Amino acid sequence: MATIQQKKVNGHKYWYIVESRRVNGKPRPIMLEYLGKADDLLRRLQGSQNGIKLKSYTHGSVAALLSIAEKLDVCQCINKYIKASKPHMADKPIRNHLTAGATLMLAALGRACIVTSKESWSDWARTTSLEYMLRLNFSKIDSQHFWDMMDAMPESAIEKVESEILQNVAKIYPLDSDTLFYDTTNYYTFINTTNEHSSLAKRGKNKQKRSDLKQIGLALVVTRKDMIPLFHHTYEGNMNDSKVFKAVVGKIKDRLTALGMNLENHTLVFDRGNNSKKNLELLQELGIHYVGALTPYHHKELVEEASSLMQDVSVNGKIISACKLRKTIWGREMTVVVSISDRLKEGQIRGIYSDITSCEHILINLNASFLKGRSRKRSKEQVEHFVQQCLKKYQMSSIISYTVNEVADDNMKINYQINYDNLASLEEDMGFRILMTDRHSWEMPDIIKAYHGQSFVENTFKNMKNQQHLAFHPQYHWTDHKIKIHNFYCVLGYLMSSLIWKQAREKAGFTGTLDSLFNTLGKIRLGSILEDSGSKGRPKAAYMLETTDELEDKLLSALEITEYHKERVTINALGVYN
Repeated sequence: MATIQQKKVNGHKYWYIVESRRVNGKPRPIMLEYLGKADDLLRRLQGSQNGIKLKSYTHGSVAALLSIAEKLDVCQCINKYIKASKPHMADKPIRNHLTAGATLMLAALGRACIVTSKESWSDWARTTSLEYMLRLNFSKIDSQHFWDMMDAMPESAIEKVESEILQNVAKIYPLDSDTLFYDTTNYYTFINTTNEHSSLAKRGKNKQKRSDLKQIGLALVVTRKDMIPLFHHTYEGNMNDSKVFKAVVGKIKDRLTALGMNLENHTLVFDRGNNSKKNLELLQELGIHYVGALTPYHHKELVEEASSLMQDVSVNGKIISACKLRKTIWGREMTVVVSISDRLKEGQIRGIYSDITSCEHILINLNASFLKGRSRKRSKEQVEHFVQQCLKKYQMSSIISYTVNEVADDNMKINYQINYDNLASLEEDMGFRILMTDRHSWEMPDIIKAYHGQSFVENTFKNMKNQQHLAFHPQYHWTDHKIKIHNFYCVLGYLMSSLIWKQAREKAGFTGTLDSLFNTLGKIRLGSILEDSGSKGRPKAAYMLETTDELEDKLLSALEITEYHKERVTINALGVYN
């Protein structure tokens, strides 16, 4: 039970709300709230509003992330590998009362909450409860502060730090990691074409349709159930997926071993872009089980054989046609599942008809230009080559046939037609998907469900390209070292966020997306009340949470941050020095 007690300091009486609790088995008075002098208490009871100022700060999201960072000992894991980046700096640099570990943790926290530049980071942070929670003033934290602290972290330490943090994750949060998903993506940069400081930024096929800009590649491994990132790797933007897979699969095994995961109980799922005979041999040598996919176009005989063996299979409550075969592919015995997806078939057919329309549009426009006499500048061979390249681009060579004819006035005309027999044959072959695995004892539904989970890592990449939370882009670094450190703390921000999401689903029954979770947490605000007592001295401040709704209450409880603003974080654990 709470009681009101007084304490005399320098002849003045001060009042507190105190509760008796046992600490190490002995009763101790614990202060719950400071009430001030008797006059202050009377003024509050009378409801006096004179000299009161109110202000509130975004609190829920930053408090949840700070709580996770403290539990995982993120700052200490980073600081263990920090080195002085400049001669005049100390071995363990501290700037604006922040260690390098605390700085990079705050950078990760910022990326999780909002997309902002390092120069604008402090402007955003001062709209949150971070200054109050950490007892700091962020007015002097600028881009140079972040750059100096990024320089202090060696590139070689990234894998070690990530591994140690994940080991802490495994100790605190039970991870369902029997099936792991591997995939790659890329994101464009604004690095100038003539800038040679980065060997990572290269031009390539950009998944955001910005092939005119240099890009950087990112490989990621996440767990099936909670999409917890267990591994990331930054690579050159023009590197083939198959080559990236070959370069990182050994590191993936090392990471799983470091986390104490039994390889026999884990399966790596990847898409067909990573296929090669050497990669499968490497997986077998490393003892990593896998589920992958094959291209139906390259295995027509297998598709033809499977077509007569199809049977109905229930997968996640849906009935699909599939069959299971044991085949030797690339000199290796595999279990193969061939299935037909109506949804995939519909999408493929829509794509083909869209490509036919695009080709027809190009040919019609070309004929229209010929009528205006523009073909006189081209030879017949040049026109034929142009049409061939157009059909090749849209893979229409077997569907559209054409002739280039010379007409009056040295002009030309393209006559074309659609081969509907070939089109019908192509439609019949669509919708097939071929999966491969060395899990010979698995049933068809298990193999199909495992591969369908590949969408989880794709959703992770979508989260990381979100323009509001967790975005890797934009990044304004142009050296390999800073690019890799940037990717490290972006993945760190996603790791902490995915753990918050996991807690919210398991303990609060939250059913929304990670993005909607952060929007909800952002509505939880910490209010400050500044009360001018009328006497000399600084105004007194009291902090309390604004009124929350039922869902917000559940999230505060599930994330264990209902009273976090009163505890104000264990400062040393976060690498902050006042």
